[in-house]
Amino acid sequence: MLQELASQNKVVGVKQSRKAIDQARAAKAFFAVDADPMLVEVLRQRCEEKGVPVESGFSCAELGRACRISVGASVAVLLK
Repeated sequence: MLQELASQNKVVGVKQSRKAIDQARAAKAFFAVDADPMLVEVLRQRCEEKGVPVESGFSCAELGRACRISVGASVAVLLK
């Protein structure tokens, strides 16, 4: 699952992910289970409204490593 993030076009972080979801450029969203719920719940709802598949069950650290960044990530989105 997370291997997709290392090999495909993606955006990382709440702001960039929100833009991709709103602009219908998101193919799939990945959410960290230990992310601040106030930040990611709105994005989860937007994904549901837009029909974007969601995967979770990863920590912020795991998601950050999968995206090849040196910090944790609350959310990452694969682009179409």
